[in-house]
Amino acid sequence: MVTIYRAHGLRIVIFTDDHEPAHVHVFGDGHAKINLIGPDGEPELIWAQGMKRNEVRRAVDVVSEQQTEFLMRWREIHG
Repeated sequence: MVTIYRAHGLRIVIFTDDHEPAHVHVFGDGHAKINLIGPDGEPELIWAQGMKRNEVRRAVDVVSEQQTEFLMRWREIHG
């Protein structure tokens, strides 16, 4: 597990032994999984557990703002 970003009480990680499609896991009060490229080209929330609605929204916003950087990190880690 590699922490790639911390902000707003969130920790965003990529698991080194994870699978396609490119995605991140976000930890805050709970845990969420967000695909970096959804059907419309924007990040897509896959699921969230134990996170309040505003925390999920903040997580998706952070991933959207950092999408290019996170994709670069995914490719560095997974080739």
